[in-house]
This record gives sequence, C-alpha cells and structure tokens, in this order.
Amino acid sequence: MDIDCLPLNKTGYFSKLICDYIAEDVKLRSLYHRFPSIDGFKEQITEKEKSFTTQQRAILYRSLNEQYHRIKTSVQTQDNIGLLKENNTFTIVTGHQLNLFTGPLYFLYKIISTINLAKELKSTYPDYNFVPVYWMATEDHDFEEINFFNYKGLKFQWNKQASGAVGQLSTEGLNEVFTLFANTIGDSKNAQDLKKLFQASYLKHDNLTDATRYLANELFAEYGLVIVDGDDKELKKQLVPYMKKDIFEQVAFKKVSATIEEIKELSPDYNIQVNPREINYFYLANGVRERIVESQGRYVVHDTDLSFSREELELEMENSPEKFSPNVIARPLYQEIILPNLCYIGGGGEIAYWLELKAAFKSMDVPFPILLVRNSALLITEKQADKLNRLKISKSDLFLKQSSLINKKIREISNIDIDFAPQKKTLESQFEALYDLAEKTDKSFLGAVKAQEVKQKKGLDALEKRLLKAQKIKLKDHVVRLTEIQNELFPRQSLQERSLNFAEFYLAYGEELIPMLINSLQPLSLDFTVITCK
Repeated sequence: MDIDCLPLNKTGYFSKLICDYIAEDVKLRSLYHRFPSIDGFKEQITEKEKSFTTQQRAILYRSLNEQYHRIKTSVQTQDNIGLLKENNTFTIVTGHQLNLFTGPLYFLYKIISTINLAKELKSTYPDYNFVPVYWMATEDHDFEEINFFNYKGLKFQWNKQASGAVGQLSTEGLNEVFTLFANTIGDSKNAQDLKKLFQASYLKHDNLTDATRYLANELFAEYGLVIVDGDDKELKKQLVPYMKKDIFEQVAFKKVSATIEEIKELSPDYNIQVNPREINYFYLANGVRERIVESQGRYVVHDTDLSFSREELELEMENSPEKFSPNVIARPLYQEIILPNLCYIGGGGEIAYWLELKAAFKSMDVPFPILLVRNSALLITEKQADKLNRLKISKSDLFLKQSSLINKKIREISNIDIDFAPQKKTLESQFEALYDLAEKTDKSFLGAVKAQEVKQKKGLDALEKRLLKAQKIKLKDHVVRLTEIQNELFPRQSLQERSLNFAEFYLAYGEELIPMLINSLQPLSLDFTVITCK
C-alpha cells in the first residue's frame, strides 16, 4: 500500500471557504472557536469539562443503553458507553444520513476520521477518554437522497412511497433491492459476506434506524464506535429551553443571518451553505415532518391543520419534546447539548454551514466545538496503478480537468513541439522594434501596431490549438486510455468518494478494507489522501 498526500486546494474539488479555513486565513478567525490542531484540544477539554454536567452524562448513558438494548454490542463499544458517565470522557462526532448500504464511500471516511482522532487524542492526553460517535440523521425527511447506492455503474434504488422522518420508515421492499444486488456481485467469499451483511441489516430489522445502527455497528464495533439516535424523548427534553429561544425569540435566525452577512463581506467567492428560518424546528408526528411557522399570532404546522397558541406550543414542548425536530441550523446545537463533545468532523459543505453558527451558540451559552474537515481519499487498485504508470500519469495529474489532462499528456508524448511560446517570444521582440519606430515618428501609429500584435498572437494560438487537435486525432488510442482511467477513478468527473459504494472495494479486499483505511487516514493532516492498494 502506497500513500500520497495532496493539499486540498490543489485538487480543484474544495470550495475557497474550506481551503481558506484549512490555511488558517486570518479573515475567517471570527467564524470558529479553536483550530483543529492537537494542542488546541487541551483548552477545548477544559471548557467542555466545566459546562457538561454529571446529570447530562447520566441521561445520555440511560438513553444509549435503551437504544442499544436490542443489538449485540462489542466489548469496546460497551466500554465506551460506560465511560460516557465519567467526567473525564469526551466525544468526537460525525453525522450522516441513513443512506442505503452506507451510500457513497465517504460514509466510511467520516467514521474512520472520528475513530482515528479519538485514538490520537488518547495518546496525547492519556488522563482523558475519547469516544468516537456516529450521529444518525434519523429525522431527515429527504428520502430521495438516501434511497439508493451505486455499484460499478449501476444504481440500486429502493422504490417506495415515503414521508416523514426516514428513520421511522419500514424496511419493506428492500428484499427486492437485495435480490438484484445479490445476483450482480457473484459468489466469492467477499460477495457472500456482503450479502449476509445486507440481509442482516435490512431484511432482519423493521425500520431504517435499526437497520443502519446494525450496519454501522457491524462495520466498526471493534473500534468502539458509539451510534447515537437523536430521535429520543429523554434526550430532547434537554433541548426544550433552546427550542423556546429559537421559536419565540428567533435567536438563531438573528445571529446566523448576521454571520451570513459577515461571510458575504469577507469574500464574493464564499458561498452561503444554508440559510436560517425564523423558526428552525419541524413538527414530527404520525409520519409527518413539517415546518413550524408563525402566522397571525399562532404557530402553524405547514401543510397540516395543526395550529397552536404560544401557551399550547410551550405545553406541547414540555410534554412531548420528541415531536419537535431540529433543522440543519438547530441540529448542531442539539448535538452539543446532549454530548460531551469536543469536535465535529464533516465534509466541506457541512463545515461551511457550521462556520455560520458560532454566534448562535454563544447566544445560547453552549461551547462551540472544534471543526475538522473529514478525511478525503482516492482508492487506486493495483491494476489501475499499473495503467497509470504505463501512461506516465502522476497522482497530481489525475486531479486535472479532463481536457487539461489530455492536452498536457499529448504535449508530453508528441514527437513534435506543440508549444508555440518561442514563436510568440520572437514575435514580441519584433514588435518591440515597431513600437520604438512609432514612438520616434507618429505616436498615433502605436494603436495600429498593438492591434496587429494581438491579431498575430491570436493567429499563433489558433495554429497551436489546430496542431494539438491534429495530434489528439493521431494519438487517439492514447487519448482514449487517458479518458478511461480518469473516468474510472473520477466517476462523472467527480470525486470517487462521492459516488462509489464501499462494496466495490470490499469485494476486492474483504475484511482488510477498513483496517487498511484506518491505517492510511490521518485526520489532522488536512490533506487529500491517495491510497494505492496492493
């Protein structure tokens, strides 16, 4: 196994905001609390230790035991759940949707980042315990985002009518997906293991929450991963005071809106990831998850007949907190209220919206966590590595846009010089003499000289492009091979991790896949990792 690292800003796949954050650009300093360096965690530990109570730990411990009571748990995970009762134990959290069969590869990278960071922190701060946590997004309601996974160019999709929180969805109908998948992947030992994993996860559990918990537990139990479902009445009771501030005082809306204006002023190249609402909670009940909106002094559940006065809504929160579901703005706060958390690990888009939230956290008097961009990786098989070597394509070349990659390699292998830079330089020196002549005679002649220079340079550019096009045709076989290998590694000209499912690599590497990734990914390196598998 060979490992290469590239700076994120050299890959072309990360936003300017995220690249500037990783570079510790001073203009972003007001948007985060502490930078993700190993030394920065000491102060974060001290701050969270003071703010997170023994009572909060007891509630978390009871809830987790209830959530895990129907699932076989590894000794490592049981130990970690027990450690959460102790005042010297803290969490490292990542969150993800309940994508079918994990969805894209980066599901693994997120969780591995949390596991490895917890391990690194334990080594640095041995007097404390650090628990990796996967927060299941059980309350999301966008079924179309999670009802499929890709495998070798095929899309395996779960077709059913769905509404409300996805975690509550029945797994009915997934036997059809399993049959199609099982008939596709063959009968090798690794294929048989994948089939058993799918069956045990989705065909032996009644809802998507239980199925996903089982799947993540099977993949990562030996590393002590703790899986949290926020759709929990006892946990949500702690959120009630913060719900009231959001719904009745619009605290989050005001603070996040102000931060968004600040971000816009910092750079026109910074995209706003999410926008707050006046009320950042949904009402969750009976298969419905709909926004709560204020209308004419009452609080209405959008697209339903439900309506509450302020007093009625407060009473509903107190008695049935499980019926209130935070949106993307409020969910991070909920997480930090119920967990002794130090760091949130997410993709570029997630960290971008977390960077909007610091002022809202401060107004709620909740410590803001360290924000870490998860590991990103490109997995290259031994066969693909051989192709790259034969084509003399470097790891950095792979990240070029396809047209740029082809142009670069054609220029390199061509038996004629396609670079007209020397001719352009000769042309410039010739025109310098004409400029001197114009200065000495008629300065109005300068414009005509300049126009002619531009025209001739454009002519050389056109000839260069035409010659390059001719060489591409002549070297067509090489162009095809270049295109094929890049398309293999960057499906639809996007990052592999955003499309491919782990099953493709599990077929090849089996039980060694996750240990290989654990050993390859370094969460605090803040680089893109290219792994050549052997």
